[in-house]
Amino acid sequence: MSEPPRVQSVSARGLLRRRSLWLSSAVILGLLSFVLSLLYLGANNDPVGSAKDMPIALVNADRGVQVAGQRIDLGAQIASQITGADDLKGKVSWKEVDRATADDLLGKDKVFGALVIPDDFSATVAALAGPAQHDPHPPTITVLTNPAAGSFGSSMATEINRKVVQATSAQVGHQLAEQLAKQQAAQQTGRQAAPGAAAQLMITDPVKAVIQEGHPLGRHSGLGLSAFFYTLVLVLGGMLGANVIHTQVDAALGYVASEKGPFRSTAPAQHISRTRHFAVASVVMVALSALTSALAMVAAFGIVGIDASHLPMLWLFGTCATAAMGITALALLAAFGTPGPLVSMLVLVGLAIPSAGGTIPLQALPGFYRFLAGFEPFRQVVDGVRSILYFGAQAEAGLGRAWTMVGIGFAISLALGFAVTRLYDHKGLHRSPAHSPWPAPAAA
Repeated sequence: MSEPPRVQSVSARGLLRRRSLWLSSAVILGLLSFVLSLLYLGANNDPVGSAKDMPIALVNADRGVQVAGQRIDLGAQIASQITGADDLKGKVSWKEVDRATADDLLGKDKVFGALVIPDDFSATVAALAGPAQHDPHPPTITVLTNPAAGSFGSSMATEINRKVVQATSAQVGHQLAEQLAKQQAAQQTGRQAAPGAAAQLMITDPVKAVIQEGHPLGRHSGLGLSAFFYTLVLVLGGMLGANVIHTQVDAALGYVASEKGPFRSTAPAQHISRTRHFAVASVVMVALSALTSALAMVAAFGIVGIDASHLPMLWLFGTCATAAMGITALALLAAFGTPGPLVSMLVLVGLAIPSAGGTIPLQALPGFYRFLAGFEPFRQVVDGVRSILYFGAQAEAGLGRAWTMVGIGFAISLALGFAVTRLYDHKGLHRSPAHSPWPAPAAA
């Protein structure tokens, strides 16, 4: 029997002197740090300045009022000024709807908040300019938040609505001050009573913002971020799971050694085509995705105790999302080989997280990231998980599109994996040559 080739020893100093070791490691790590810094900080550098068409509902329920034979409809006047404000053009997409429709939009993740002008707004403003009242009531505008759409997006919408209320208050205060001056002149001639002292003090800043939750969340929802972090678990489960499964299949075939601490073992080398290798790894990935999705749920809801409902749907969606991510990573491993894990990390995490809309809304991201959000898988899974956790698993709240995109991503990745591996097999680019059995000992 022929002897296996001897393994040449090398000293640590000799290994450190090899230029190829330093050069390749420096290029890979340097580019990785540069690209990730560029992607992450570029997405979060100026959310307010990057805001474009943030959807906010505007409800004008004001019924108006008749004063001295004249019709006053401040609600319509203010709504027109809000939608036409130059400083918000292009940044906010106002949805002028009634209150029921606004509640529906909030409950379907279609708007980040709402601004509601109440039905007695004109009457309350007019009362401030009327005769003296013992207990004048300030006119109010309700700001509805939607933390389920993302805490940062909801906060941005709330801040925009606060500034709108402040501008409205200044405008209404200016009009009331003019009315007060006229009434004081009329009072001197004895023709009209002036407002009371309390009303006169209130006139300087008459309109108050009332903040309410438009679509309430439970206490254990991470202020609307639990969906993002749960999605991160699913994505990492698929990506890391693919790397683990790929390595385990290689170890079972004897392509690589299996090391457990100081113990090392190598299975007898066995040949298998690239196509069958990808098929085996894909089957294992799909099967184990059901397990990883279930265990993620046990940890999140059984131990941590985050708020959730529709758990069977969440398990099924999590299984399919993890499998799709895993198949994508396996296809990239099959196509790129050793650089595969870095490529999958860049595709599934590096480019995906900044464009996911999980922390900063898509409408507050630069255009490049909004483009990525159209097809990056992380964003699709975030929408699906958010719909299940916060919006009653409604298809209109993002779950329908999420299912569609997960299915498309799974099919494309599977097709890519088989196409690449069959091409490599057809060209004879095998990962390991077929091994013939050891030759029999020569006869004496």
